Amino acid sequence: MRLLPVASGGPGRDSLRLLPACSPAPLLLLLLSGCLGAPGLAAGSRRPNVVLLLTDDQDEVLGGMTPLKKTKALIGEMGMTFSSAYVPSALCCPSRASILTGKYPHNHHVVNNTLEGNCSSTSWQKTQEPNTFPAILRSMCGYQTFFAGKYLNEYGSLDAGGLEHVPLGWSYWYALEKNSKYYNYTLSINGKARKHGENYSVDYLTDVLANVSLDFLDYKSNFEPFFMMISTPAPHSPWTAAPQYQKTFQNVFAPRNKNFNIHGMNKHWLIRQAKTPMTNSSIQYLDNAFRKRWQTLLSVDDLVEKLIKRLEFTGELNNTYIFFTSDNGYHTGQFSLPIDKRQLYEFDIKVPLLVRGPGIKPNQTSKMLVANIDLGPTILDIAGYNLNKTQMDGMSLLPILRGGSNLTWRSDILVEYQGEGRNVTDPTCPSLSPGVSQCFPDCICEDAYNNTYACVRMMSALWNLQYCEFDDQETFVEVYNLTADPDQITNIAKSIDPELLGKMNYRLMMLQSCSGPTCRTPGVFDPGYRFDPRLMFSNHGSIRTRRFSKRPL
Repeated sequence: MRLLPVASGGPGRDSLRLLPACSPAPLLLLLLSGCLGAPGLAAGSRRPNVVLLLTDDQDEVLGGMTPLKKTKALIGEMGMTFSSAYVPSALCCPSRASILTGKYPHNHHVVNNTLEGNCSSTSWQKTQEPNTFPAILRSMCGYQTFFAGKYLNEYGSLDAGGLEHVPLGWSYWYALEKNSKYYNYTLSINGKARKHGENYSVDYLTDVLANVSLDFLDYKSNFEPFFMMISTPAPHSPWTAAPQYQKTFQNVFAPRNKNFNIHGMNKHWLIRQAKTPMTNSSIQYLDNAFRKRWQTLLSVDDLVEKLIKRLEFTGELNNTYIFFTSDNGYHTGQFSLPIDKRQLYEFDIKVPLLVRGPGIKPNQTSKMLVANIDLGPTILDIAGYNLNKTQMDGMSLLPILRGGSNLTWRSDILVEYQGEGRNVTDPTCPSLSPGVSQCFPDCICEDAYNNTYACVRMMSALWNLQYCEFDDQETFVEVYNLTADPDQITNIAKSIDPELLGKMNYRLMMLQSCSGPTCRTPGVFDPGYRFDPRLMFSNHGSIRTRRFSKRPL
């Protein structure tokens, strides 16, 4: 079915009616696809619904969940909170592509936020969109699929089909053109453009997403399970809070933790170039940004409350899994970098992940190492789809969510990023050479063409490590023991045991070329791990180096 908006009712609301657009997947197809029953689902029971709530640039390390009291109570306390949830790339478009495909960036080929970096490009549309988990849910499992909010940063670009393009697999499409905004934006409503202005009562995007989501729940079919993905602009810049929240958190400042406003000694040159101490104007700027980010999240908290109340009212809540997470973390003053993401450190790669739903006991916390490439496999597993039929790199979280014991689980994940740099000098910072970008405020650059790195993030009962290598002339290496140094101040690359360093180096090389099942092989600290030092060397006797992608495809 295709949902189309029809003007009605109250201010800022789009009432929805059902129009036939595509028929439900036939029963024979569902039988062949294995989507008729999720694990543990009683015979004859209706398959569960799923809601995925995705925020934009919400950190976990610096207290990003603090403003969301209702969300923590309604999702976290009613289910499971993951304390070690990561993204494979600390940037919006690559991370969102990983959510949709269940793949690491080197397998979905989205490397940055530009069309040239494969962000919502025609190539992405042809090669990856047909195999996203929502497309599988719709075509193979008969789910109604609803999307509202920010999709990918370059969605709506004229060079990639414009707003007329509706990705395969979505029954209802309510997507923002390009990057996050709160006012004065354009939405694609099933391929038709609708402009919004700056009137709070009808245009504030977070509230618009809440209202259209509630309308979907009122007007959807009751004969098919549903999947909803609601992707808010908050807390992304320009950090425009709703009027009623613009005076909140006046006494809140960015956390002054141990790595705040200090020089990034023994780190990659991009970190070392930051001016320490930061200027008073930079600190005031980042404090204000931090405060405004929290203000925008209060409307997200309202959205979550409204959604759960409506699910309860319609009788769907007890048969619905609800996931809450972010596309990447954020920093405000760490290592004297004012504001941004993109870096390899915990504050940028670690995100919130809260889940509630059937079979999940309340008030649980899991320390298992998980990543957003696990969301797609988990949701398909909930729908009863055979994961062996996918090419996804991630793992289903369903056994963890249902309290399985003696689980065999991963001990490492891959983090990878391809830096962006302009070929021309930034006119606002004429003293800087070409090759850098995101130079604000005070001409402190947050990215560069050789800010290209890959890391293996490792967790076991005894170890909590991160090994990273840069694709630059130095082949710069950073290693952190997060048990002793959770703020990642001291790079121990030159002091760690050489044998362990070699094992991590080899493991990183393996993960950078992994695909599907090979991304889930035993890590350095797993009993089944096998390390052959000879594989570290090429046929010519030289040490192998990382395989960094130089182009998107």
